[in-house]
Amino acid sequence: MKEDKVNIGGQAVIEGVMMRSPKVVATVIRRADGTLENRVQDFIPLSKRKKFLNIWVIRGAISLFEMMKIGIGTLNWSADKAIEDEKKAKGEKHSKEKASFFSRLLEGLGTSAVLIIALMIFMYIPYKITDIFEKFNSNQFLFNLFAGIIRTAFVILYMYAISFMKDVRRLFEYHGAEHKTIFAFEKGLDLSIENVKSQTRFHPRCGTSFILIAAIITIIIFSIFDSIYYLYSSYPNVFSRIGVHLLFLPVAVGVSFELLKMSEKYSRMKLVSILIQPGLWLQHITTNEPDDSQLEVAIESVKLSTEYLKKGKEVS
Repeated sequence: MKEDKVNIGGQAVIEGVMMRSPKVVATVIRRADGTLENRVQDFIPLSKRKKFLNIWVIRGAISLFEMMKIGIGTLNWSADKAIEDEKKAKGEKHSKEKASFFSRLLEGLGTSAVLIIALMIFMYIPYKITDIFEKFNSNQFLFNLFAGIIRTAFVILYMYAISFMKDVRRLFEYHGAEHKTIFAFEKGLDLSIENVKSQTRFHPRCGTSFILIAAIITIIIFSIFDSIYYLYSSYPNVFSRIGVHLLFLPVAVGVSFELLKMSEKYSRMKLVSILIQPGLWLQHITTNEPDDSQLEVAIESVKLSTEYLKKGKEVS
């Protein structure tokens, strides 16, 4: 495995783990009866298919969007299987009928409501709190720094609060299994339960670390733009500030993605190892120690994603 130098990444899903190799996305879940079920899909990033998009920052923003799309789809698939098992346990029939227009509309409204609530909590409230302090309004760097600190604190508090939920705690256990298995794979170890179990669950290329990097990058980008903007004008209200800042999010995301990749590449450098520590500390919240059955799921997911890749198999 080691000589192939295959880079993989993953995500925890409901009762399972999704792993992505350069051309394959493999998801393995454990059903209620203890059996494993998998779904394997071809996937080649858009930046690999369209060379003109393989540009620093742009490819990062595109990659994150693609991973979010894949992640949400995979999470929904695992949720459907969990609902199916739950209904089966209750003796109810699981309907596989196509969702009606009304149900899709309700689902869309629900998603929109979640996005609005997220914007309120992580952007509107931090900006309104910062607005209270008049001295910050005359210094856009201090304004965005203070608002960014509040925003980051809200994100951490949110992750900490949900970590006590039973289902989320189990999801975080699979997150830990994902990290341990990736570490074992990257070291070229045989993917046995014993080898995987001995690995750390804190990985520098984790989405949790990405969130922290993105929080810092948004502070810098928002501060630079606002400082220049305020030389000529000012925001009439908090909503206009949010609207403008949302336009810069793809740039912040792209830069954060590139920095996350670089942080892993140069993680052995002392300065870099110090800088990535906060992201690793934060994983104490978002990852838990998995049991052997969860490690088995993660191992199977890695094997599927890499075996299909090596053999050049066609997948659905």
